[in-house]
Amino acid sequence: DVFEQPQHVGHKKIEFHISTEIPAVLQINSEKEEKNGKRVYLYATAEEINNTGFGRIFPAPSSNDKMETEEEDDEIPSEFISRKDLEKNRLSREEMEKYSVFKNYEPGDPNCRIYVKNLAKQVQEKDLKFIFGRYVDFQSEVERNMFDIRLMKEGRMKGQAFIGLPNEKAAAKALKEANGYVLFEKPMVVQFARSARPKQDANEGKRKK
Repeated sequence: DVFEQPQHVGHKKIEFHISTEIPAVLQINSEKEEKNGKRVYLYATAEEINNTGFGRIFPAPSSNDKMETEEEDDEIPSEFISRKDLEKNRLSREEMEKYSVFKNYEPGDPNCRIYVKNLAKQVQEKDLKFIFGRYVDFQSEVERNMFDIRLMKEGRMKGQAFIGLPNEKAAAKALKEANGYVLFEKPMVVQFARSARPKQDANEGKRKK
């Protein structure tokens, strides 16, 4: 009896029920091929339905990186240099070591004035304003008045400049980002400017004030 049962089971039928909905979707897409606008819209909606949220994951890393660099540049008016251009034309530490002007380089004691040397003879005040103006909020009358550029064009001080910035923080940032920037094929050497008293204080061993 056990071996005869499979003969009765043989009467069972295997049926495949193919839904007509799938070909219908393909037909809609094929019918819309001639109208590119509508066809793209259909594919876009299909992706949105099937991959909800998936499309947002990929752009996140790159857009965040761009936002970090653009956020700061958005705050800087377009008439001043961008951080990207500063970084692009700035010497690396290894490259600085090859120049004698950076030998025994010391930034100096932090204050709101910076000292720039090794400037090319073509450099004008507008060039320095283009670079260091990015550290000044020109909407603030106080900061605007504190921003001061004194470019030396004659005598022993030729090729040097003193730049007054709104505060010590702005000066420190300017020193960090602009030191080694190549302007007219010459790298700028940026340091904190010495005040009127350092020479006396240095002899007394008090350079901080």
